[in-house]
Amino acid sequence: MEKKPVKPVKPKAQSEKPEGELVLQSVAMPADTNAYGDIFGGWIVSQMDLGGAVLANQKAHNRVTTVAIERMAFIKPVFVGDLVCCFAEKIKTGNSSITIKIQVWVKRLRLGELEQVTEGIFTYVAIDEKRRPKVINWQ
Repeated sequence: MEKKPVKPVKPKAQSEKPEGELVLQSVAMPADTNAYGDIFGGWIVSQMDLGGAVLANQKAHNRVTTVAIERMAFIKPVFVGDLVCCFAEKIKTGNSSITIKIQVWVKRLRLGELEQVTEGIFTYVAIDEKRRPKVINWQ
């Protein structure tokens, strides 16, 4: 059976300014680097997941869990010392789920201007005490 090549995700045109609300800020540190000295992509994804969960929790007023990352685009690298800023906005809601667009912008250590570096679409589901999906009246 012949494998079809996987198409890379093409980022949309970069935004001129952050979309959504600021949900998380963190300084990229040397411990977060890969073997080449750039900030590890997995660390960026974890920051995005945390930021998206903040917004999902605020909207649900309930415990939420990540169930999907539908799209990710790494646009530019993140460097040690950058102030990493996660912006999130609700795209849609279901009975128990919420889909959130998350953008990561950085303030470069010496430049001070915001620059978009990453974007993704994350889906969270509200869960009850038994970790089962819970219907939510979204705010």
